[in-house]
Parts: sequence; C-alpha cells; structure tokens
Amino acid sequence: MSLETFPGAFQLSNPEGLYDPSANAYSHVAEIRPQARLLYVAGQGGEDIEGRLPADFAEQARHALANLQTALRSKGAGLEDVFKLTLLIVDHSEAKLRHWVAEADRAWGPRKKPTCTLIPVPRLALDGMLIEVEAIAALTDQHA
Repeated sequence: MSLETFPGAFQLSNPEGLYDPSANAYSHVAEIRPQARLLYVAGQGGEDIEGRLPADFAEQARHALANLQTALRSKGAGLEDVFKLTLLIVDHSEAKLRHWVAEADRAWGPRKKPTCTLIPVPRLALDGMLIEVEAIAALTDQHA
C-alpha cells in the first residue's frame, strides 16, 4: 500500500488492489486522526475578487484553487491540510481533466493529492462558471 503520512491530522493512501490514481491528481483513502479539527469549505469557483470569471477553464481552475487557499488561510490552514475535494466541472472532458491535473500538481506539488470525487454537471451557479471546488480539511491542535 502506498501511504503518505502528513505531520498533521490525516494520512492518505492508495491500497494495493486499486489502480494508482496519482496521474489523475487524487488518492483513494484518507484516514483522519482523533481530535482533528475539521474545516468544511464551500465550493469555490474561478471568479476573481470582483466576481469576474475568465472564459478559460484552466484559468478558472487556477482561480478556484487560489480562492480555496484564501478560505483555508482565513482559518490558519493551507492546501496541505485538505484531505477531501469534490469537483464540479461543466461539460467535463478528458482535456478539462488534464488541465485540472496540471493545476492540482502545481498546487500540491509532489505530495499525494487529496481524495476526490469529480462530478460532471450541465451548469453551475453563475453564467460562465466552469468549475467549483469544495474541500474538507483536517487540522491538529498546532493549527489552532
């Protein structure tokens, strides 16, 4: 089993008998330690602080991750504390998945990526919105 221990509140793993999901920027299992403080972050879209959405999917994905980081930082957390993502992608395609993987690789670097469920949708809340990223993070007392 491929296992990565974070110096925090959870472990990510990819059990033997399941394919290696790293090429698609996610892990299969997250185990949360007792006494972890959980943060639930609402779906973040690709809009800028003025509420403008770029037309490009990759740029929206980049903005969505930056918005997620801003939300996490407001509670003393970072992307390294995220163990679960839910992605909503309008008119999902393999090309959009490749753009997402590139942005996730840029954001998380060589670390294991959070567990993730990708849900193709016909539309999101705002006209022109192409991606929404919801997250759950776990923190230890040292983040309090």
